[in-house]
Amino acid sequence: MKPDTQSDRFQALDACHQQIHEHLEKLTGVLEQIQAGADEAQYRDAVRVIEAFFSATARQHHADEEKDIFPKLLASDNAELVHAVRTLQQDHGWIEQNWLELAPMLRAIADGEDWVDLAELLHNVEVFLALMHDHIVLEETLIYPEAKGQFAVELAARAQRMTT
Repeated sequence: MKPDTQSDRFQALDACHQQIHEHLEKLTGVLEQIQAGADEAQYRDAVRVIEAFFSATARQHHADEEKDIFPKLLASDNAELVHAVRTLQQDHGWIEQNWLELAPMLRAIADGEDWVDLAELLHNVEVFLALMHDHIVLEETLIYPEAKGQFAVELAARAQRMTT
């Protein structure tokens, strides 16, 4: 029997959220090292990994949500749910905009370049962390449970049709 792709998709999205949490923690740790004046060699590789993750995996994660999760929820007659999904879509835009400013700074640090303004870096990292944390909370407390609930109803209806 073929595994249900929607169920697999939720597992992949949940796993990516866990990875996002881990990379945000790493970014926070790197920020603390930078502020403490640590030698760049101590955090350069971590910065490279963080930048690569958010430039590729996290961006794809947002694209997957836009394609696979949000459309059915936007069709809901629940105004609060639709508003939350619209908020998340707007968040994706803000996160992307912030990332486009932050990523080159992180790449420069990873490459040992010295042009990055510390105050600007700190500001962009703080904004990014806040955007990501707030975004994930809304997804994990409202959007994903609702989407998973809809999926469970669809599976039950499909099973019922197959037995009749």
